[in-house]
Order: sequence, then structure tokens, then C-alpha cells
Amino acid sequence: MARPALLIIDMQNDFVLEGKPLKVAGAPAVIPRIQAVLAEFRKRSLPVVHVLRVHRADGSDVEIIRQERFRTMPFAVAGTHGAAVIDALAPRFGEYILTKTRMSAFIGTELDLILRTLGVTTLVVCGIQTPNCIRTTVFDAIAYNYPVVLVDDATGAATEEVHRSNVRDMANIGVRIVNAADIPGLME
Repeated sequence: MARPALLIIDMQNDFVLEGKPLKVAGAPAVIPRIQAVLAEFRKRSLPVVHVLRVHRADGSDVEIIRQERFRTMPFAVAGTHGAAVIDALAPRFGEYILTKTRMSAFIGTELDLILRTLGVTTLVVCGIQTPNCIRTTVFDAIAYNYPVVLVDDATGAATEEVHRSNVRDMANIGVRIVNAADIPGLME
């Protein structure tokens, strides 16, 4: 990988912590593996982008399929604890925080501009949730001609079955599937 960037997707309190509105069952298990990948990027001073879903308090920017849920149980509201990155993965100075209102980190954001400005040639992706924000971001990255490495064991979903089927789909379009332990060797 000539110039990789790490995308950590939606590892926010409302999606990870117990009792939160949209907790993803597989989120807690991936935290240590994301920490390991993040440590490798930090050690090498490579770009890290914390991708966060953040909505207005009135819900006017929530997509149609989640509007009813938001009305009854708001989630990832700007400025709240729920919208923040979990403490275990807290961004450091110099890391990018990118907010989005849709599943893909590319839709309506400056992600592509940031990556091209930084000279990024490959994306390493981890976080939650595999069939939604992970998958749409990965497919859009391919559409923008970024080779993608998906860190399988640092990516989670509601169930292992859902995760596995989506990983297979991404592998079938040419996404390289690795585990967190493989990252140091890939970066040598």
C-alpha cells in the first residue's frame, strides 16, 4: 500500500454503548481490533479519518427510512454524547473527523477531496455496521477508484451471518479482505 488512509466508521456512543438507541450487537467485539489497526496508522503518522453520522436535532437531515425511528428515539444528534466517538477510539490532534448524514462517507461530504489532497492511494476500512455504512462507503470508494482493504475482524454487524454475507459481496467486487493482525505486514 503506497499511501493508505484509515477510515473508522460510526464507532460512536449511540451505536456502540449498551442501552443506546441503535446499538450494533457486533460493535463491542471489534473495538480491540480497531485499536490495533489505529495504533499502526498512528505509529506511521498515516491519515486517520473518523467518520461519524451526525444529525440535526430536528431530524430534518435524516434519511427517509429512519425518520420515524428518529422521531421516537433520536440518535447521533449533533453536540450530544451519543454522536461522539467512543472513548476507546478518541481522535487525536491531526486526525480527521468527517460528519455525514447518509450511509456512505462519500455522499455530501468532502472525503474524496481530503483523500486526494493527502495523496491517499488505498483505503483501509473498519467500524460498523457491515451491511450499511461500511458496505456503501466501500462500494462508493471503488466507484471513486480507490482500492479498498476491509479489516474483517475490525468490522461488525448485528449478526455474524449478516457480516459474513456482506464481506463475501465486497470480496466479490475486488475488495481485499484481511484481519487486524495482517495490517503491520501490509504496511511494511
